[in-house]
Amino acid sequence: MACSARLASGTALALLLSAGLSPVLAQDTSTLSDTDTGDVLVLDAIDVNSYEQEVLQSLGVSVISAEKIAEAPVANDISELVRKMPGVNLTGASSSGQRGNQRQIDIRGMGPENTLILIDGKPVLSRDAVKMGRAGERDSRGDSNWVPAELIERIEVIRGPAAARYGSGAAGGVVNIITKQPEKDLFQLSMSYNQPESSLEGGDKRANFLWAKPIGDSLSLRLTGNYNHSDPDDPDINAATVAEDDDAAAGSEGVINKDLTALLSWTLDDQNKIDFELGYSKQSNLYAGDTQLSMPTDASAELAESGATTNKMTRTTASVTHTGRYAVGELKSYLQWEHTNNTRLSEGASGSREGAISSTDEWGTVTLDNVAAKTELTRDGQFLGREAKWTYGGELRFERMDDPVSITARGDIDFSYGDTVASAEDRDPVSSQMMLGAYAEGNILWTDRLSIAPSLRVDHADTFGTNISGALNASYEMTSSWTLKAGVAQAFKAPNLYQLNPNYIYTTRGNGCPYPYYRNGPCYVLGNEDLNPERSLNTELGVAYAGPSGIEATLTAFYNDYHDKIQAGTDQVAELTVDDSTYRVYQWENIPRAVVSGVEGSFQAQLREDLLLTTNLTYMIRSENKETGDPLSLVPKYTINAALEWQATERLKLVPSLTHYGKIEAAETSATTGYAEDDTTAQDPYTLVNLTAAFEVREGFTIKGGVTNLFDKQILRSDSGAQTYNEPGRAYFLGLTTTF
Repeated sequence: MACSARLASGTALALLLSAGLSPVLAQDTSTLSDTDTGDVLVLDAIDVNSYEQEVLQSLGVSVISAEKIAEAPVANDISELVRKMPGVNLTGASSSGQRGNQRQIDIRGMGPENTLILIDGKPVLSRDAVKMGRAGERDSRGDSNWVPAELIERIEVIRGPAAARYGSGAAGGVVNIITKQPEKDLFQLSMSYNQPESSLEGGDKRANFLWAKPIGDSLSLRLTGNYNHSDPDDPDINAATVAEDDDAAAGSEGVINKDLTALLSWTLDDQNKIDFELGYSKQSNLYAGDTQLSMPTDASAELAESGATTNKMTRTTASVTHTGRYAVGELKSYLQWEHTNNTRLSEGASGSREGAISSTDEWGTVTLDNVAAKTELTRDGQFLGREAKWTYGGELRFERMDDPVSITARGDIDFSYGDTVASAEDRDPVSSQMMLGAYAEGNILWTDRLSIAPSLRVDHADTFGTNISGALNASYEMTSSWTLKAGVAQAFKAPNLYQLNPNYIYTTRGNGCPYPYYRNGPCYVLGNEDLNPERSLNTELGVAYAGPSGIEATLTAFYNDYHDKIQAGTDQVAELTVDDSTYRVYQWENIPRAVVSGVEGSFQAQLREDLLLTTNLTYMIRSENKETGDPLSLVPKYTINAALEWQATERLKLVPSLTHYGKIEAAETSATTGYAEDDTTAQDPYTLVNLTAAFEVREGFTIKGGVTNLFDKQILRSDSGAQTYNEPGRAYFLGLTTTF
């Protein structure tokens, strides 16, 4: 009876989560064990474990532990840590190079929009409140900067077929940020400081705390707070790339982060636990002069000189999570509400002033509400007489955007096409999308050497209809040291609300008109309600070695066949005449095919008891839009990361590390117009070297410091071809963390 009552209580909670939102999905990998030993995974003996454990052992997974985070240079944004994993780089939001310094996590060359960010297994979707330009760019830092590094237990970076189970947005991969849990009485205080050698580059200072406290036998509380201030680059940092008195591209903007969270964990009994969490974050930029087309205005120049705030992003979350362990299996469920306010100064809507700030005092706000829910049951079972573990789940994602800014931006001309409302004042600023998903997964011990993990997923949206996807991952232990891994999966990404909304009207005027109408406009790009989701068939094959000598290595080949990628169309769908003027009309559309392929490798060796070598390599064989032949995103041809961890004394650890980037080729045709690019300048290879020292003063008190970019290899942004970003020069950092 007790077991039945507890099962009933867990089921009641799951039903509560799904009431009006059925079905709901369970939490992702926030309960996975940490098997990290650097960038190389330890491959445990094959066992019939959960699907999540099988995923974590995939070749396409890296784990950054709290220890590794503590050894790294201080970083405000965890993308600086993730970028050193196999298969990962940082790129702007599109291959156009626009907003090039807004670099975000790009996994296996699929672009930042195909990287799904999770915090404790729950999706982070605030960047979707920022409008998308015609080349796929957003003026957004992405969603990797909502949790300070010091408050993170580990970061799971999941790539390829292992990522496909997470639904929309994971075609490139998943970054799951796992925060420190309130398991014991703890107060942690951290402070850090980063000072560039160049006076033209912005520095950084940060302080945060974590307080965890058990309250009686069944409750525990965790409070966290963070303040970070990153200064912007000087507006003239890139002046050397242009002739005197010409306008130079902007450097990196600064940001002020303010973050607060409260988590209450309630252990009902040995089988049920409920977490209630509230969070509030605000990011205010410190303007450095960036404009979408590198065409400054009087307003943008004035604001850049003062480093003023020109946009503010606030993110508020509330969630409840339930974990239940019963005779029938383990049940995990969550329900999360995420509210984002994107407030910005007015910007030009078209022509050469597009994306350039046009006012110093006129603000507009876009609000985005996301509801995400999951419920998932994992239980033991059999398949054809073989031991197996089965997982069944359901998911809901609902997004609603209220955008009175972009929807009415072109209000000076009344015209209609399809479902577009002619008058700007009559256009509904509210748009929404509902997606429901259900999936089943298994982990089957086929033989004592072979395990297979099949999965099937069905998603239905009120916008694009039904999408069916699935995956098959397999692991074969060839010898006690060698393991063969393979996987294939269908991944997808739903169209975003800007691409779907026929009342989102993007104006190019004349210069941005698609071929063959250059300087023959204006031209309009409209949202399209008939878009299909983007689909990617992801395949990988690799081997792993874990020998008795302490040497561990992996080598993985991956191939992504990318269908129905969404981009602004270059085929005219209508020609309208208003007041004797001709308006050419285009829509967002699905392009037939793109291909991404490459090789990842990692190597780890315990050279001595006090000396550990870790390296990894990513080599991009192909990244190609089949219509244009251009790369999908501006990533290096190859990337090499290496680190040598030397435990010099019992308390002192020294870590020299380097990253070498190969050549980055530029697109040869415009991603938006179809015209040949005048400037296809490549970014030449370069190497960055860091040196970090961590000293444990006493138990619970650690100081770290060092130098980043030791040899001062600066990269200046010129917006010529692939030269679209700044790489900061030499800087000195210091950080301390103490616990009580």
